[in-house]
Amino acid sequence: MAPTHVDWRKSSHSGHNGGDCVEVARLDAGVGLRDSKNPAAGHLTVPPAAFAALLARVKRDEPTA
Repeated sequence: MAPTHVDWRKSSHSGHNGGDCVEVARLDAGVGLRDSKNPAAGHLTVPPAAFAALLARVKRDEPTA
């Protein structure tokens, strides 16, 4: 069953030019991830620990400015 109200948040690194954007939301079953350009396509739900590991990996591999 889909949640009735979910607060999706777009990455602060996403630009406003219509590029690749990811949205995340805290769900009962874990963390939801979806494409902000096509939210009707659904979302992927991952356990909180898996999402934390993903963030750690992304931050570790992030190029410095």
